[in-house]
Amino acid sequence: MYELLGMIRLSHSVLALPFAFMGAMLGARGLPSGGQLFYILVAMVAARSAAMAFNRLVDAGYDAQNPRTANRALPQRRVGKGAVLAFIIINSLAFIGAAGRLNYTCLALSPLVLGVVLGYSFTKRFTWASHLVLGLGLALAPAGGWLAVRGDLGLPVLVLSAAVLFWVAGFDILYALMDEKFDQDRGLFSIPASLGPARARRLARWCHVAAAAGFVLTGMLAHLGTLYAGAAALASLVLAGEHLFLAPGDPPRLHPAFFPLNGLVAVGLGLATWLSLVP
Repeated sequence: MYELLGMIRLSHSVLALPFAFMGAMLGARGLPSGGQLFYILVAMVAARSAAMAFNRLVDAGYDAQNPRTANRALPQRRVGKGAVLAFIIINSLAFIGAAGRLNYTCLALSPLVLGVVLGYSFTKRFTWASHLVLGLGLALAPAGGWLAVRGDLGLPVLVLSAAVLFWVAGFDILYALMDEKFDQDRGLFSIPASLGPARARRLARWCHVAAAAGFVLTGMLAHLGTLYAGAAALASLVLAGEHLFLAPGDPPRLHPAFFPLNGLVAVGLGLATWLSLVP
């Protein structure tokens, strides 16, 4: 179990979970019920765990060939493929079950959500837009939170979801710079491998410009006030800093603060939303 939990990096749930709660708070104009919060938490953790484990399973062959990933649990056979498959099935069923406890709309859409978050793992084999598909997977978090409490969708959460999509796509493009040559050699698609590192970095910057604008616009549409506006401005500065932290080299290296900074964006915006809506 330790190897499974290490493989899926449960701590990285901080990238999506605050946005799911943020969508729920925007939909409820305050804190949802305790039951809704609990099942949103279960659904988010289960969906992300299934998606991460599925990605590790289908990419095990490539991971074994890549020096950066060769030490992962599956290539090193510290965990078996059967155990990983069982883990995926259990978490997928837990996600569907939690969605069903929220409302019928969430239950009906749960197979589609699983299709997106699991299907992402195959996209790098045929399209450079895999970064956008990953972004879409995380963009479903705020939309799902809103749906959990309202059963419909509204403009503020659609804008927020678009912002999350571009936020994730931007940092995933930067992450893919480390594997540019490996992806080219194996015929895998990514923006750095397809367009080159210079154009990839420009596209990542534009993605983060769009994300920052979306975070600001969300606050305006939801009338969240000055506290949230300050958090959105800080998030914009953090996103700008990520591009400065990309160390030069061949391949480029990400600063150790890269993922904590992205977590700060998610947690900061979620906390600001809570403080703006809850008396």
